[in-house]
Amino acid sequence: MKLKIWFLFIFITFTATGFAQNNLIYKAEKEKTHTLIHTKLKVDFNFEEKQLNGEAWVTAKPHFYGSNTFILDAKSMLIHEISLKGTALLYDYDDYKITVKLPRKYTKEEKFTIYIKYTARPEKVKEQGSNAITSAKGLYFINADGADKNKPTQIWTQGETEGSSCWFPTIDAPNQKTTQEIYITVPNKYVTLSNGELVSQTKEKENRTDYWKMDQKHAPYLVFLGVGAFEVIKDSYKDIAVDYYVEKEYAKYAKGIFGNTPEMIEFFSNKLGVEFPWNKYSQIVVRDYVSGAMENTTAVVHGEQAYQTDGQLIDTNTHENTIAHELFHHWFGNLVTSESWSNLTLNESFANYSEYLWQEYKYGKEAAEMHMHENVKLYLEGQEADKKLVRFEYLDKEDMFDLVSYNKGGAILHMLRNYVGDEAFFESLKTYLNDYKYKAAEAHQLRLVFEKVTGKDLNWFFNQWYFGANHPKIDVSYDYNKLRKTVTVNIQQLQVQNFQFPLTLDIFEGNKIRRETIFIENNDASFTFDFKIQPTLIQVNSDGVLLCELNENKVLSEYIFQLKNAQYYTHKKEALLEIIKKQDDKKAFTAVVNALDDSSYKIRVLALENIDLINKFSKKDAINKIMQIAKFDNKTLVQAAAIETLGKLIDPELKQIFIKGLNSKSYAVVGKSLVAMYYVDKGMAIKKSKALPDEVREILTTPLTKIFIESNDETELPFIAKSVVSGMYLSGAGATKILYEKAFSRISKSNNMQAIQNLVEDMVVKGNQYKKFSFDKVAINLMRTIIKAQEKSTNSNKERNVAIVKEAMMGLL
Repeated sequence: MKLKIWFLFIFITFTATGFAQNNLIYKAEKEKTHTLIHTKLKVDFNFEEKQLNGEAWVTAKPHFYGSNTFILDAKSMLIHEISLKGTALLYDYDDYKITVKLPRKYTKEEKFTIYIKYTARPEKVKEQGSNAITSAKGLYFINADGADKNKPTQIWTQGETEGSSCWFPTIDAPNQKTTQEIYITVPNKYVTLSNGELVSQTKEKENRTDYWKMDQKHAPYLVFLGVGAFEVIKDSYKDIAVDYYVEKEYAKYAKGIFGNTPEMIEFFSNKLGVEFPWNKYSQIVVRDYVSGAMENTTAVVHGEQAYQTDGQLIDTNTHENTIAHELFHHWFGNLVTSESWSNLTLNESFANYSEYLWQEYKYGKEAAEMHMHENVKLYLEGQEADKKLVRFEYLDKEDMFDLVSYNKGGAILHMLRNYVGDEAFFESLKTYLNDYKYKAAEAHQLRLVFEKVTGKDLNWFFNQWYFGANHPKIDVSYDYNKLRKTVTVNIQQLQVQNFQFPLTLDIFEGNKIRRETIFIENNDASFTFDFKIQPTLIQVNSDGVLLCELNENKVLSEYIFQLKNAQYYTHKKEALLEIIKKQDDKKAFTAVVNALDDSSYKIRVLALENIDLINKFSKKDAINKIMQIAKFDNKTLVQAAAIETLGKLIDPELKQIFIKGLNSKSYAVVGKSLVAMYYVDKGMAIKKSKALPDEVREILTTPLTKIFIESNDETELPFIAKSVVSGMYLSGAGATKILYEKAFSRISKSNNMQAIQNLVEDMVVKGNQYKKFSFDKVAINLMRTIIKAQEKSTNSNKERNVAIVKEAMMGLL
């Protein structure tokens, strides 16, 4: 019996292991049977059919072994002709790959050029998108027939991960690099953009052919083509053209949005010790983009969320970090490219960390720390700790574009920088870029460069952070010996893996701070320190460098001291969040009031959003301070938060502050002032809301929705409906989502056909923007809700409304 049970156990274990291995298949770098050398394209467009007519000349050679076949990726195309030096070639095509039969066996010293005449049909592409890149058609026609008078006609491409082979035949792999030239024929009214230099423009009647040439090698997924009625705003860095392609109405805001780009290029060039390696730098903003932005070499594309006006930019340029991120890719990703999607960290982790570097340089260390904190927080909350940074086993390459490759990877680079020191860190990056420029690389090569420069063995660091998963989860306790005047800090790691890491401790003795750095090697460790005065606080991970979760037992007095004295934003925020919970204690309330003076604007905002002005303590001084903040704080977002807090008091005596806010240049301040005014003078608030220009109303959708829903203003339902779904599913949890859910319920039951139409359009037409929320399923469920509400209603137009919604549903099913 025991023997049978043992064999049964072995069988089950073997079967389970085999099942797991079958589902997590090793994803190797794509085998290089051939090496791309050059790609030449001639393209024009069939707007009616949403197709591209193309000719391609692909120059390549066998990588090592001789070959008489040549395989190219080409998705859902019509292939009309394939030839070599004018002689037709035999080929097989399965809708994904073209296998060309060469006339003879070529050696690795012999290059050849294949000519292919084809039609690209992006609407026929079967590949699906992902959370990060919501579609995989490669080539996108926006409002191709011009039917939507509120949307321009545009064409643009998205190559990552393997979308370029949807519009031209290539070897669609990140370990390939090619030079390129492309002739783009379009109607004269359109502007074009591609990689490299615009060499010439040739007009022929109503059309024009633009010739773009790229003499430096880059990966096929970085090839870009854009067409549309854009204004081109000129800028420069040294002798390099820096251009911004935007729609006409945003031309006057382009430099406000992108104007720091030349300074960014200079900063990154100097920091890396490697001058910007390309001949130009253009950025284009397109409609209905399938991601946030994309680093196409010298031709970066941004989604329309990049568009901002002066009233928004005065608060903060919400796209600035993205601009830095895509620019940094021109070193990490474009100049040196990850050889496989498993090594995506070599692209995305560096681009993520560039955001920290730019914030640190431009706005100071505290701004950078705030940004890093938010990034790490997203990773820690993202339930992805079980994923390795370098992943050779994954179900889909698209899964690599996650909070691990981006946010965790950026934090890991920050730890590496602090471990080896600034000089060694940036010298290593310089060496890596120079050693592998115009080539592909893997994470091991990054490690070897760092080891060559520093002389340190870094296997332990890369094994746990790059090739392992998770992060330290640390329990901290303290043992004080008052007789010996010592304190022992006990560090216990709670996760299964044993991490090694340096850890900083700030020991506060009265007004003095001393920093100690310890190195943790085991899951349990203890370190003893002397003191003269018993420490008021011991701050663990005091420099905020270690990516970890900390568990400490602190009392209110320690949190109050920490809020006042901690050196790092994360620790101040942690303390404030704990203190906020205890505002029935006078000391806690006072600490929250004092936080209104903090150097970090995010701490001031957090305090304003949570201060308890309806408590048993005197609130007069606090309100006076908040009134001053509402008028004079140097950060408009803090002014806006102060106005929102004052608005909750519903005090007519504060009306003048709200009136002043309505005249602010900041749209954040205006929005909060409108809502605050609504509770002291509804008539004025509604009048001001209705009088705003349409472009401003669209920006202030959330505060206006609150006002119009609470005032039961049926005439404004069509306006509200245009952004209800986006408001519900992009606002996360909290009061804003509840507001939009209430608005959705009101509209779905209404008799307002225009509002119903706008609501459906927000779900369907803008649906690509929300696919990371499984939007198609969500949209269908929302539409069913509308149908049920309409069918139960007494609306005279309910049959028409139901028909509109059902028609939209058919487009998603």
